[in-house]
Amino acid sequence: MTQAMLQCLSHSPLMGLVDPLPETVQAATKAIGNLRDALQRFDPEVIFLFAPDHYNGFFYDLMPPFCIGVVADSIGDFGSLSGPLDVPADLALACACAVLDSDIDCAVSYRMQVDHGFAQPLEMLAGALERYPVVPIFINSVAPPMPAFRRARLLGDAVGRYAATLNKRVLFMASGGLSHNPPVPLLAGASAEVAERLIAGRQPSADARAARQQRTIDAARAFAAGTSTLHPLNPEWDREFLATLCARDLVSLDKISNDAITEAAGASAHEVKSWVAANAAMAAATGNRYTVQAGYYEPIPEWIAGFATLQGQADEVITKN
Repeated sequence: MTQAMLQCLSHSPLMGLVDPLPETVQAATKAIGNLRDALQRFDPEVIFLFAPDHYNGFFYDLMPPFCIGVVADSIGDFGSLSGPLDVPADLALACACAVLDSDIDCAVSYRMQVDHGFAQPLEMLAGALERYPVVPIFINSVAPPMPAFRRARLLGDAVGRYAATLNKRVLFMASGGLSHNPPVPLLAGASAEVAERLIAGRQPSADARAARQQRTIDAARAFAAGTSTLHPLNPEWDREFLATLCARDLVSLDKISNDAITEAAGASAHEVKSWVAANAAMAAATGNRYTVQAGYYEPIPEWIAGFATLQGQADEVITKN
């Protein structure tokens, strides 16, 4: 028998660096704390974590749509935790095989590097990178061409059906901003220097990483001040997306094209595909017998993100295989 729980939350490397008013920080912190308390009560035996990367671990020299880490380390960008994740290698590899058997093409990595997209949720909810066994599942969300909503849903469905066979307490976790468009460069039209960084920019110098992080901080300050040309946040789109997840109507998202996502919500809003995958995994693992509640939402310009939390619980505590 397998028990399942779902948690989704936004991340932002700007948290603690460019913050909104204290009451906004307090409300977001409380919402994150509610997820953390629920996670600790559930005490998962394995976490399936769906998250993006931001040209820190995955580059255009080989950019998979999906990748499951068999071994993974966090690089510690923007002050996030660095070091190894506790990946159960045999289980992660078996998950990858199950996904492939479900006709979803997915890479595997024995040297996966992850950034704040994976590290922040583990730090904020679990308290450490190695507190719980975790299977890291990368979804390309910034480097065109990207997988569509439908493919993310089918990936999650395959992971959820595999997880249902484990006879464990499994947590499906998703990390990603909602509407947002931080200053992430595109390969198309990039200078030779920027293009090389997007193609093979691993292990930059300390000065190069610091300069990149400062550009993001400066962009956030300008965005919050209303002097930026970045794509605006879209609370209406965000709330509609959250309502769709709460209605468990994941298939309706299939008709939304990648171009439509970018136009309405910004180039980095594709990170919500991690949320779709995690919700699909929960649906598959529970036989679609679960409820979802959006716990918090706020458009936060200082973090360049529509920031939200969401939690799902199985209707029946025990899900039979």
